[in-house]
Amino acid sequence: MDSLAPIENGTETDFDGDIVTIQVEKLAERQRQITAQVKIPHPIEKVWKILTDYEALSEFIPNLAKSCLLEHPNGGIRLEQVGSQQILKFKFCARVVLDLEETFPQLINFQMVEGDFKGFSGRWCLEPYALSVGEGTLLCYTIQVWPKLTMPVSIIEKRLSQDLQINLLAIRQRANELSDI
Repeated sequence: MDSLAPIENGTETDFDGDIVTIQVEKLAERQRQITAQVKIPHPIEKVWKILTDYEALSEFIPNLAKSCLLEHPNGGIRLEQVGSQQILKFKFCARVVLDLEETFPQLINFQMVEGDFKGFSGRWCLEPYALSVGEGTLLCYTIQVWPKLTMPVSIIEKRLSQDLQINLLAIRQRANELSDI
């Protein structure tokens, strides 16, 4: 299946046996909540370590051009990320500065404090699931996005849905690669 196939609400897309579930909910006229989840056959602690190595995320997540920690005025976790990709023959870049709150090892909440959207927030959730030997991680990523008026919401919704599938599979692949070391 082509990794850029259209995404419908509540669909499951199978890429070489890897299933990513995507759900899109319309919160308001220009606001969307998008949830993606994937099973990763590795323990929560390993997936947590991958997600919280914030500055390494751009090394393996496609279209994430930059991911770097910034100084937080209150001593918390502040992260700047820049996504970059081609959309309809135009190069599109979006920048966000996020404040993060970690609850080890099951939850990372984030809220945009500065960036190219009217609103951008969400969370990573990690839940264990049983494997025949050991346990894996059900990784869930939920974002609420509110594009500025200059961004067509339908294009942003479609692009984010597609990217979330690719990104979750990249995290799964990273866990597999780190297991081989």
